[in-house]
Amino acid sequence: MDGLLIDTEDIYTKCNNVILHEYGKPSLPWKIKAQLQGRPGPDAAEIFHAWAQLPVARSTFTAKQAKLQAQFFPTTQPLPGVPLLLKTLKNSDTQLALATSSHAVNYRLKSTHLPHLFSAFPASRRVLGDDPRIPKGRGKPAPDIYLLALECINKELRAKGESIIYPEECLVFEDSVPGVEAGRRAGMRVVWCPHPMLLKEYPGREREVLAGIANGTDQEVDDALYEAGLDGTGTKGRTNGYLSRMDDGWAEMVTTLEGFDYARYGIQI
Repeated sequence: MDGLLIDTEDIYTKCNNVILHEYGKPSLPWKIKAQLQGRPGPDAAEIFHAWAQLPVARSTFTAKQAKLQAQFFPTTQPLPGVPLLLKTLKNSDTQLALATSSHAVNYRLKSTHLPHLFSAFPASRRVLGDDPRIPKGRGKPAPDIYLLALECINKELRAKGESIIYPEECLVFEDSVPGVEAGRRAGMRVVWCPHPMLLKEYPGREREVLAGIANGTDQEVDDALYEAGLDGTGTKGRTNGYLSRMDDGWAEMVTTLEGFDYARYGIQI
């Protein structure tokens, strides 16, 4: 959602910089910002505070941050191409789900004023960062959030007696590096649409990002999930297809979601 569907990544940076400057600290650099993107709040907070070294309690920072976010999140707008993309997919036979690390409070702040946009995702198909079904410590870049989103779809399909969808039949849209890794580790194909400044942090490493290996993986834990039948299909013994290979055709980068090539991904409009 953040930085992919709506322009909240720049708002996050703006809010953090207001507080950093208040205590005489420099603006948040993209080298650190890149590590925060896509991760659950608690994980991102650990990285941020280890870098910022603010002379105040974390609770004080969190209160200031929440106040600023409550002010600015309701002003967020869709990124270029997103409204048409969602409208087109919604009107096709494509099954949609939302998988975001944003927790419920922030999701409401960001989405309530954009009902035309988020109507593409029924409540039963929204998986948020504080969803209790996601095990502690298994947010992005772990694959759990995408596998859970798939299970939300499959639960409805099974109830209607329809064929379920497998991970290799899914297409993940992501802007963050941890998110791309999460999608790849889920055994899904990925479209990476990064912020222009994020690209500058990975010069010459785009192929690693697309392979989901830019920041390392926890393949052993992922394999255990699949053996337990927690791959979004309810089928034990399946493999996730995540082979950590560059240029394997399972991920592509685009610079905008405008003019999206549906046919390339077998999506019939």
